[in-house]
Amino acid sequence: MIDQNIPSIQALSSLVAKQIAAGEMVDRPASALKELVENSLDAKADNIEVQVEQGGIALIKVRDNGFGIRPDELSFALHRHTTSKIRNLEDLHNLNSLGFRGEALASIASISRLTLSSRFCQNDIGYSIYLDGQEKPTKATAIAHLVGTTVEVRDFFYNTPARRKFLRREKTEFAHIYEIMKRLALGNFHINFKLSHNNKALILVKSALTEAQKLQRLSLLCGIEFVEHLLTVNKLSSNIKLSGWISQPTFSRSQADSQYFFINGRFVRDKLITHAIHQAYKDVLYGTRYPAYVLYLNIDPSEIDVNVHPTKNEVRFAKAEFVYNFLIESLKAKLAKTSPGNKSLKIQETHQTYQTSTKNSAAPALGYAVAQLAGIYILAENSQGLIVVDMHAAHERISYEKMKSAYLSNTITAQILLVPECISVSEQEADIYEQHIEIFNKLGFDINRAGKEMLLVRQVPNLLLEANITTLVRDVLADLLGFGVSSRLEESMQEILSTLSCHTAIRAKRQLSIKEMNALLREMEQTERSNQCNHGRPTWMQVSIKDLDSFFLRGR
Repeated sequence: MIDQNIPSIQALSSLVAKQIAAGEMVDRPASALKELVENSLDAKADNIEVQVEQGGIALIKVRDNGFGIRPDELSFALHRHTTSKIRNLEDLHNLNSLGFRGEALASIASISRLTLSSRFCQNDIGYSIYLDGQEKPTKATAIAHLVGTTVEVRDFFYNTPARRKFLRREKTEFAHIYEIMKRLALGNFHINFKLSHNNKALILVKSALTEAQKLQRLSLLCGIEFVEHLLTVNKLSSNIKLSGWISQPTFSRSQADSQYFFINGRFVRDKLITHAIHQAYKDVLYGTRYPAYVLYLNIDPSEIDVNVHPTKNEVRFAKAEFVYNFLIESLKAKLAKTSPGNKSLKIQETHQTYQTSTKNSAAPALGYAVAQLAGIYILAENSQGLIVVDMHAAHERISYEKMKSAYLSNTITAQILLVPECISVSEQEADIYEQHIEIFNKLGFDINRAGKEMLLVRQVPNLLLEANITTLVRDVLADLLGFGVSSRLEESMQEILSTLSCHTAIRAKRQLSIKEMNALLREMEQTERSNQCNHGRPTWMQVSIKDLDSFFLRGR
């Protein structure tokens, strides 16, 4: 017998539908702010002021000087699925704007008291409408308003108390707002931004067009330490360009809280990109430390899909492997220059501005050895003062780079296994192996598919004879399934070379002659990545004459 209490299928009211849409996109004040500011950017505003109260719960006010909204379109802008940014499916796959979800304003209005005021660039006066979660906004009224748009969002989730209770404390909600504004300011250097919380200005940045002005903004938003330890990236290949700044390996973070990546001006946090950058830093970063970076990737919009996630923070690349390899190669090439012999760029703070200067000195960067301390450190004198070198760490890096070069320049030697190794995999993993068989072949592996769910390893490179081949192959296949690419095989070989170089490096307590110490210093200056050992620890430090004078109170 059929249960008569089974609910029937019915259409939702437009009000409920709006609140469901709001739940997808507007989960807290910060997400509403992001949508509003991105609308301002798409309206070609170059001055954006944001005022919030009580972490954005009481008020979010966004004022811009964009081209504004036509009076007869104010009410229409609050309807769902209304937008000026796309017209057809082709536009959706070639997006050149930040915001395009037409229900943004409608969704925000459905869970707040919203006032929309705007003066269109061709009009002499502005108009304003009000909506407080109801079906229809008030009739537009004429007001005095500068060209541009102002959106006021008050009493966040006032009509949905069940959702309001999930909001955090004022401090926490504002922290999310601050982070959103920080991302927007880093992604749009040509815009003036102001953020005030409870009538206190916390972000105030002017448009930054020159390199010095950009570094000034970086310093304000990311900290002066990042600016003092950055490397500039600028790489172009066919229709893709990578630019921005990355931190030197000797400057790192305990967590991934200072990583900003933008694609065509849009901030993203994509697993493929994060993985590629992690791989680039693989053998120069200490332990579980994280690099800091602010990077910009410009690519043909038709080559990416930004509709992967409602927040548009994730993307899908048409040529994922190409992008992945491009990122790794570009960043590795820049990180390779982190050696004492490549100190041509120094950032200095002078009267609140930043400038680049090149130190002209016929003396070597690491100077000349004068003594050895505790059988561990080399003491040297250069034009700036005292140099202290960890001789084991430095020699470890030198040996490692030599081994890598020798390994890469020679034909990879491999060993045929007397007894082939069988590896049980899923059918999906076996399929992905056949699609990427060249990854294994170029490194000396000979692996055949022996069935729907079986791989047979017949040959492995000599360097990996002692490795757990089954685990390694499965890890590579997991990467290929998750990212479409993998560099685990190269990493495994590099880890072995790193271990070998550690064992062949100069041991502590070994006494070196002045000649031997100077020879080590000269090799450091010529070796890539020699500012840090294989594990990411620094290999040397500079103590200036000025620092020594200050310590001994000279001149006071």
